[in-house]
Amino acid sequence: MDTPGAGSSRVEVSIGKDRAVSEGVRSADKAGHHPGQSKPAGTAPSPSGGTPRRSSPLQEPVLVLNATFEPINVTAVRRALVLLLKGVAQAEEHNHAEIHSANASMRVPSVIRLLTYRRIPQQTRALSRKNILLRDRNTCQFCGRTLPASELTLDHVIPRSRGGLSTWENLVTCCYRCNNQKGDRTPEEVGLRLVRRPRPFTLHTSRQLMRMMGHQDEKWRKYLFY
Repeated sequence: MDTPGAGSSRVEVSIGKDRAVSEGVRSADKAGHHPGQSKPAGTAPSPSGGTPRRSSPLQEPVLVLNATFEPINVTAVRRALVLLLKGVAQAEEHNHAEIHSANASMRVPSVIRLLTYRRIPQQTRALSRKNILLRDRNTCQFCGRTLPASELTLDHVIPRSRGGLSTWENLVTCCYRCNNQKGDRTPEEVGLRLVRRPRPFTLHTSRQLMRMMGHQDEKWRKYLFY
């Protein structure tokens, strides 16, 4: 068996027919980390508080893009590898791990893209403070600062006192400083300018992707648009 390169993880699998791939992946998933790894990344404490339990590299999340590069799902490395080997997807980004067999090696994907467009029904999300912050990525829409949710509020672009409604098109994420500066006026009246025009939040992604946004692999961020 070859020695894995520095800074990379190694998992042994069979790469061949679909059945062999699935069996190899299941076998590797049970095997855990390789013997030379003293304190593997992804280690989590066991429910009983005893010996830490390692999260298998084949269970790590992979961002799935439609053929148009639109993010549509999050899957596990195990499933992503099967899609790649079947030729229905291609890898757009990789992490630092590798998968090896007797006669082939594969870099573990972080982002994959489907080669055939998959139609996803468009759904506008419920109007809420949480979803406004998600849409705006916790970024003040006047000064452009990205802040924790606790340091942000919502602002009516057209003030309610002037007939402004609580809609996707009239609510934006705002820091307290800009909110105080704007007060009960329009942005133009106080010299503020919106970073982008607000619009409904219709991102075609799962709830899992929403929870992970901003906390996942750096390589994901350029694909998480709305």
